[in-house]
Amino acid sequence: MNCRSLPILEFIRTVGKENVLTTLEERFCYSYDASKLNALPECVVLPGSAEEIAELVKLANRDRFPIFPRGAGTGMVGASIPAGGGLVISLRRLNRILEIDPENMFAIVEPGVVTGEFQRKVLQYGLFYPPDPASLQFSTLGGNVAMCAGGPRAVKYGVTRDYVMGLEAVLPTGSIIRTGTRTMKGVVGYDLTRLLVGSEGTLGIFTKLTLRLIPAPEDVRTLMAVFPRIDDAARTVCEIIKNRIIPSTLELLDQATIQAVENYLHMGLPLNCEALLLIEVDGRSCLLDEDALRIERICRQNGASQTEVARDPTDRERLWRARRAISPALGQIRPGKINEDVTVPRTLIPTLIRSIRTLAEKYKLIIVCFGHAGDGNIHTNIMLNRKDKDELARAEKAVEELFRIVLQLGGTLSGEHGIGITKSPFFQWEVGAEGFQAMWKIKQALDPLNIMNPGKMFVPNRSFFQS
Repeated sequence: MNCRSLPILEFIRTVGKENVLTTLEERFCYSYDASKLNALPECVVLPGSAEEIAELVKLANRDRFPIFPRGAGTGMVGASIPAGGGLVISLRRLNRILEIDPENMFAIVEPGVVTGEFQRKVLQYGLFYPPDPASLQFSTLGGNVAMCAGGPRAVKYGVTRDYVMGLEAVLPTGSIIRTGTRTMKGVVGYDLTRLLVGSEGTLGIFTKLTLRLIPAPEDVRTLMAVFPRIDDAARTVCEIIKNRIIPSTLELLDQATIQAVENYLHMGLPLNCEALLLIEVDGRSCLLDEDALRIERICRQNGASQTEVARDPTDRERLWRARRAISPALGQIRPGKINEDVTVPRTLIPTLIRSIRTLAEKYKLIIVCFGHAGDGNIHTNIMLNRKDKDELARAEKAVEELFRIVLQLGGTLSGEHGIGITKSPFFQWEVGAEGFQAMWKIKQALDPLNIMNPGKMFVPNRSFFQS
């Protein structure tokens, strides 16, 4: 898409001069996200209402320049990168919690509300919003909904789409649409809510979200189990769930991850093992001690060499330190990484990790695996120095081979990060040519000029970006 000069004066009339950012320094702050890709927008605007966004989108249709919705920029796949310039529409001013209904257990929020702040607010009413992406202390609900974010609690509670009852959005033509209901049941017409959730900003810009809430659990119990063999750890994951216990989190760290964390924290983690499971159950206090004992017994029966149950909140925090320290610990191995969030059926986790070990040897790379074993979502981190072009090329080949392996195992390329730019060349591998075309036709129907977040999901021109 060829961009001509943007109508800056009309932007100013629409949102106010103070909400139009044009200097290089201001625009640079909106040029990147957690994917490490970057592209400089021509302008950034900070609208304060759905009506202002609608006017901006109508200008984009009139003058045919691309627009890029943006939350907090925490995404891992480049979904908010302004490919080829154009206009970034930041939702940070739309940051109000508009309504919390504790009786009917829903809330209405604007997209710029920080996820962690929202969770703390609803907890004051004895309510719980389960989706918990790793970035929840600074990512926003609008971005979470756009990418259908997941997190450790997905094994029990599901992902973001399971908590979106309805929404208000500005479509790519500038019209404002309202979908869904405030009621728990509603089956009228096509499910446009679920179509827009996870659409990565390609089909509309969210301006209000109606979110389902549930009663907050009374208490939690946290356990750690150490396994000499990773096959035993994976079997244990399945056995726990087969025994009618659904943990709220069930995390796995492989041997390379354990080694990295121990080198970083020196907390006495066992190094003569292939896997560590961090397990948490929540619910009614009177039942949790029994669940913890049953889980501990299942772990021992399936080959755990060591188990530990947290005795109090301080002890629980100590057990969680290892999981939370992974990111800084990996930073000591290499300055950069490629973080993929592939997902396979739970029983095939050992097959996946053995295949990843083979890839590491084949391409002479350090690859660590950890993540949400309860739902088969394994974060595969290829450690590298991006300035080393040979190492980067080997890593990119390893990623391509990893994706082929995952699909052969009946898995998916992404359990929570989405497609964005980084996975777009492989998108069709999973959904097939017919599925790809069906999605593209939906995109064309709602966005005939392809102005809304172009270059995402559907393969972009990579010359726009720098790694």
